[in-house]
Amino acid sequence: MTTLIRRCVCPGSFDPVTAGHLDILVRAAALFDEVVVAILHNPAKSGTFPVERRLELVRESLPHSVREGVRVEAFANRLLVDVCRDVGAEAIVKGLRGGTDFAYEMPMARMNKHLTGVETVFLPGEAALEHVSSSLVKEVFRYGGDITGMVPDVVLEALRDLKR
Repeated sequence: MTTLIRRCVCPGSFDPVTAGHLDILVRAAALFDEVVVAILHNPAKSGTFPVERRLELVRESLPHSVREGVRVEAFANRLLVDVCRDVGAEAIVKGLRGGTDFAYEMPMARMNKHLTGVETVFLPGEAALEHVSSSLVKEVFRYGGDITGMVPDVVLEALRDLKR
């Protein structure tokens, strides 16, 4: 008797991973047997952190309770539906902070369903983290604001290292 593994993909740039990302990853891990964190990137663009460092930061930030069921991989210049097919995922999990995120994500979810039939599952983000995004965190940090609690400690230290 074979057991079907329910696998999802949680895509993003994760530059850097935030407390909001981790909230969604932990909750996705409770719903699926395996979560593939797909760090999607364009090699022609440089981010705050190189892709290899993003992989490390996500892995180091994951709570120990979910590490066994979460794998972190990078994918470049690919459609998300192709990533899902290649890893055998039946769903895409996306976190939503509010209505603006929903309006942005819905057309992509419909296109992904149209292209391959893969479903998108939306998880509402933790209300206390609604204001947290990678881009805002980087901007606040750049100008000396306190981002404690918005990113894992390992990310805060990595950002400080970039400033030195």
